[in-house]
Amino acid sequence: MTPRDFESKTKELIDRLKATCASYGLGNDGNEFKIITQVFLYKFLNDKFAYELKKIAPAIAKADKWEEAVKQIPADDYEMLLLQLGSKTARLQPRHFIATLFARQSEADYAKLFDDALFDIAATNTEIFAVKTAGGAKVRLFDRVSEYISDTALRDDFCRAVINTLVEFSFEHIFTQKYDFYATIFEYLIKDYNSNSGGKYAEYYTPHAVAKIMAAILVREEVQGVSAYDPSAGSGTLLMNLAHAIGEDRCTIYTQDISQKSSNLLRLNLILNGLVHSIQNVIQGNTILLPYHKEGTALKKFDYIVSNPPFKMDFSDYRDDLDTKANQERFFAGIPNVPKQAKAKMAIYQLFLQHIIASLKPGGKAAVVVPTGFITAQSGIDKKIRQKLVDDKMLAGVVSMPSNIFATTGTNVSILFIDDTNKGDVVLLDASNLGEKVKDGKNQKTVLSDEEENRIIDTFNAKQAVEDFSVAVSYDDIKAKNYSLSAGQYFDVKIEYVDITPAEFQAKMKGYTENLDSLFAESKSIESEIKKQLAGLRRV
Repeated sequence: MTPRDFESKTKELIDRLKATCASYGLGNDGNEFKIITQVFLYKFLNDKFAYELKKIAPAIAKADKWEEAVKQIPADDYEMLLLQLGSKTARLQPRHFIATLFARQSEADYAKLFDDALFDIAATNTEIFAVKTAGGAKVRLFDRVSEYISDTALRDDFCRAVINTLVEFSFEHIFTQKYDFYATIFEYLIKDYNSNSGGKYAEYYTPHAVAKIMAAILVREEVQGVSAYDPSAGSGTLLMNLAHAIGEDRCTIYTQDISQKSSNLLRLNLILNGLVHSIQNVIQGNTILLPYHKEGTALKKFDYIVSNPPFKMDFSDYRDDLDTKANQERFFAGIPNVPKQAKAKMAIYQLFLQHIIASLKPGGKAAVVVPTGFITAQSGIDKKIRQKLVDDKMLAGVVSMPSNIFATTGTNVSILFIDDTNKGDVVLLDASNLGEKVKDGKNQKTVLSDEEENRIIDTFNAKQAVEDFSVAVSYDDIKAKNYSLSAGQYFDVKIEYVDITPAEFQAKMKGYTENLDSLFAESKSIESEIKKQLAGLRRV
């Protein structure tokens, strides 16, 4: 079976799981995504366990039914086999296997049997797969899935339907696939559940074009043993692209996000992409108020940082808690004041951006999505941040993206590239005219072609000046322009020179004069008419 066939089969599995949820009243329910993602993950871990076990136990690999072969192994010998598994593989007992649950469907209280198996897997593998909260609590891998069905009489049948779907297909042959395969599957899996639903820390889905451009500009050489961080990680699109560019086995990921939903999706993304070793660094919590990753009392510093933070939201309820002496260095440019009205428009991205700068190692690199207004603001916190980046010579450049690159927001965005090693020219690139506008549900979005994405990446990395597209300017040039980072302000003004004869020049000048005379006569006529109307009004 080809990778394309496996991709098609995997998507069919996801569709069948969604259909099962719909059949039991959970279509478009707030809990549907929890069931879909957890059941999918259970299937993935079960098959990954079989794949890894067969590699270290040839007798199991040769068996017609590997699950039955496992059951014949003495308990002590089985424990020794489990110890040989890599740290990225869940440890399962025979009672956890999908085949075991499939064979026990006739038993009473089947929903409890199903839930107990998942709950036990979560408990057995807590140290590997649990996400932590900022307060230290552990968020387990699985919930009791059947309890999302409100009608208790339907729970047994629902769990049977799920098992019957899972047993029909095996993931074992896809574990040799590469990043792009899993990225496509993950996007398909969460496409109905990771949209901008509004509210605090709404979960923005970062387009792959943005993620690809960020990663390709940040990582241009082979590195080893580096750290990568996202303080507003969402479901991890940016980090997965960055980790893939670095090499999943050459980096460790650190994250924080206030959303429990996002943290669970990120955990799933890490598992799919071979980054299980980083799950222990996934933190659910408020990065701005309570940053988790520290070294002693100081913020932990990272080699690479990527982020698409929320731009605006009401954080007035804890704004004053940030305005402390301890935070002065972190929020060097200031903290937005609470407006009397429109509190939801408080610019929280300014805090994330300052936090990122404070969290960057000497010589580190970062890429951050910002509203395009940030790059030209002539006063306030935005300008103070730009001044620091320029005065400290830690700016690589800016790419201004096309409008509607995010289907869920009309805000124009730019990508700010920070590079503490760049003491030379800064690249300012205007990609606002690229892309094709397409419909995305009720919204319109702009899609870049592969060629356009590569044009942005190659031009930026080469520090190439291209007419009406990009410039490479010095830090002094930027200071002279009042710290503006808008490429258009640095483009050369073009004056068109045309050779004409004296007679042609006189003819053009005569035409201009006649046009001016005509406009002047017309204005006098209008003035006369207005005076007549005003005189008539006075007589009345």
